[in-house]
Amino acid sequence: MIEVSGLTKVYGGITAVRDLSFRVEPGEIIGFLGPNGAGKSTTMRILTGFTPATRGIAKVAGFHIEDHPIEVKRRVGYMPENVPAYGEMLVRSFLQYAAAVKGVPRRDVAKEVDRVMERSGLRDMADRVIRNLSKGYRQRLGLAQALIGNPPVLILDEPTSGLDPKQIIDIRQLIKGLAPEHTVLLSTHILPEVSMVCERVIIINRGQIVAQDTMHHLTGGDLESLEIEALGVTETIASRLRAIGEIRNVESLGGGRYRVESPRGADVRGAIVQALSGAECSLVGIQRKGRTLEDVFVEAVAADRGAVA
Repeated sequence: MIEVSGLTKVYGGITAVRDLSFRVEPGEIIGFLGPNGAGKSTTMRILTGFTPATRGIAKVAGFHIEDHPIEVKRRVGYMPENVPAYGEMLVRSFLQYAAAVKGVPRRDVAKEVDRVMERSGLRDMADRVIRNLSKGYRQRLGLAQALIGNPPVLILDEPTSGLDPKQIIDIRQLIKGLAPEHTVLLSTHILPEVSMVCERVIIINRGQIVAQDTMHHLTGGDLESLEIEALGVTETIASRLRAIGEIRNVESLGGGRYRVESPRGADVRGAIVQALSGAECSLVGIQRKGRTLEDVFVEAVAADRGAVA
């Protein structure tokens, strides 16, 4: 549904996006992550037709953005981080205006506006003045205007920015319910949100992709981690841990702490206790340590900075 190959954007002497290549399949919800200034917003502006690429290929629903910008815009719903809306308008009137701009036939406008208000939880706000809406309802309004015309692709930039925990949960559920009717590219700094909503993640830094994979593989795949605290000779403890058949990797973290990986579902704690009991050491504790998306994000960005340095 989205195809990007060799995408590059240069502003003067600054390369904001460098040789990006990725695909988003129909019905996928993809997390598009990166630190501030990584090139996320530039990429999204290119995909929505607001900014031309310097070079490279970008297609949406089979249409090349450079050759068929209008066809692409008909198939993309875009929600920017700061939702632009006319504060003096009523919610319903603004959505009617958005429907007209998007080319919804006049006979279908009322029905379409009712549909997106229902979908985004705005029905009770239909006759409210936009400037009087809470931040949460303004975000819902942004999502509603993106949904008008039922575009197959949605590009959402920080949809839960500035919301309270209850509002974040509500918007998260809304987004999760959009698949499989829509393909969603979701940019956000709230990593737990991505973990709960997205099937796959793309991380960029300095305009380049530094990691992309499914959530399952990025956060450990078929392996799970244990953190062990033990007192004794480091080499002896590590050797005893490596001798346990189901343990795949052993890493010394310093300070008497070790991280080991074993197949997910295999309980190796008993084997660890037995292995270390005769190693002239004292086992202090064993704790399960799941690999989080935050761990992946920090490692990917740090590794990229190290490579540049």
